[in-house]
Amino acid sequence: MSTALAEIDRDELHARMERGDELVLVDALGPISYGAAHLPGAINIPPDRVDAVAARRIPNPDTLVVVYCGGPDCVSSVEVAERLLELGYRNVLHYAGGKRDWTDAGLPLEPAEPKGARLTAWT
Repeated sequence: MSTALAEIDRDELHARMERGDELVLVDALGPISYGAAHLPGAINIPPDRVDAVAARRIPNPDTLVVVYCGGPDCVSSVEVAERLLELGYRNVLHYAGGKRDWTDAGLPLEPAEPKGARLTAWT
């Protein structure tokens, strides 16, 4: 399925985060990349885990969900966003710029898990 995804840009996403708007930010990269660094507050749902974890991680299909990955050439975020739409989520936005755009603007990423912490990206 190739749907024209609704997009959100960095400035709008950052403004929503700064205001404390309710949204779920989804990092669509694999758990190792997610664990290394991700946008503040993001949860990890890679393409091969959407069906298994979406309902538990995002129980309300009306929730604003913003999906991103590494940058404009990364397709994982498109796959996750399209699958969420197929599963009935109604408010999915795609942040195509992803981590690259975010860091290029000097915005922070959350660091890796503290040493000795257990990676729990899918729980």
